[in-house]
Amino acid sequence: MELRRFIRDIPDFPKPGIVFKDITPLLLDPAALNFAVESIAGYARPLEVDLVVAAEARGFILGAAVARELGVGFVPARKPGKLPAETVSAEYILEYGVDALEMHADALRDGARVLLHDDLLATGGTARALCELAEGAGAVVAGCAFLVELAFLGGREKLASYDVHTLIAYDTE
Repeated sequence: MELRRFIRDIPDFPKPGIVFKDITPLLLDPAALNFAVESIAGYARPLEVDLVVAAEARGFILGAAVARELGVGFVPARKPGKLPAETVSAEYILEYGVDALEMHADALRDGARVLLHDDLLATGGTARALCELAEGAGAVVAGCAFLVELAFLGGREKLASYDVHTLIAYDTE
């Protein structure tokens, strides 16, 4: 299935000059959604992961579905202050400042094999923060899976030491 046709461009969102890749049309189509989940799970299955760790908020959508498909647990990585128990944190640089992701301090055990997921790989900041969170908790990053990659932004280079898989790649804006 050609998933690219289910990704809608929204010019000048969230600010002028940005072309937002909207995954909503893919989520609205049951066959496309199923294909995306099965494709990411197909990549992850040979990695023998114990958990899927996904970034807030769109990463939760496919991340939880992939975890279910694999029969493994799901760990949400959220914006600061959103989780109720003790957390660990990793900061990352945005083009307009600094942000952070947190997860529960007891979410990962030493040696757990994890699949990291987000809907989009752009500059790699969020994905790199996910890697730091997982490894800081003693987990092993078995792979990183994304629905969409904006290859022209170079995010894959920040993940050079990891196995990276994307379903849809855009070489130009």
